[in-house]
Amino acid sequence: MQKDHIYAEPLAQIQDFRFDDQVAEVFPDMIQRSIPGYQTIIQTIGKLTNRFQQPDSNYYDLGCSLGAASLAMRRNITSSGAQLIAVDNSKAMLERCERHLLAFRSDVPVSLELADIRDIVIKDAAVVVINFTLQFLAPEDREQLIRKIYQGLKPGGVLILSEKFVAHSHISNNLLVDLHLDFKRANGYSELEISQKRSALENVMKPDTLAQHQQRLLGAGFTEQTLWFQCFNFCSMLAVK
Repeated sequence: MQKDHIYAEPLAQIQDFRFDDQVAEVFPDMIQRSIPGYQTIIQTIGKLTNRFQQPDSNYYDLGCSLGAASLAMRRNITSSGAQLIAVDNSKAMLERCERHLLAFRSDVPVSLELADIRDIVIKDAAVVVINFTLQFLAPEDREQLIRKIYQGLKPGGVLILSEKFVAHSHISNNLLVDLHLDFKRANGYSELEISQKRSALENVMKPDTLAQHQQRLLGAGFTEQTLWFQCFNFCSMLAVK
């Protein structure tokens, strides 16, 4: 696993963050050192997939990056007639995702799609995962995507949504942000790396509040929803159709 040193040296100009070859090469290290509880989220996505699987169903990983959630889902699908669809709009990510998936044998067929998740047709779905991806979409597109997922889920199907979020008050948000920054420092990121990456992300990642997520899910039709994981300003939610 290559170490993430992308922002370790001063940059004359900080470009907007992109999931390109440079990021793809160090992504496992970047994600482990940046998102608290990431492995717990991935492992639990597998367990939830097993719990909510249905026969003759599709399973979607929207914004699959290197395929960590896809692998966890596939390992835990035991029902017949399953099809896993992993989608990402980054060619660099999807190429590495394919290699990771091919490294493990499975009877569950996987379709890898290089596409914008907003353009994907969702149908006959038992489980849909959006793992830290919605926050990179334009805010005005998020409601439509959640509604499309709800419509494409089978009754009893679930959406697993993981996101960084903005706390409800200024004081609470500052506390959670500071705790997250301490987490990154403890994982070896320098003040320069933290500052430069924050600048790279500020135009491309626009987190919502928990209330916004909950209201969006409710508006799409998800009357049963729960926050099953939170660490600092990172969370994962489960919504059942």
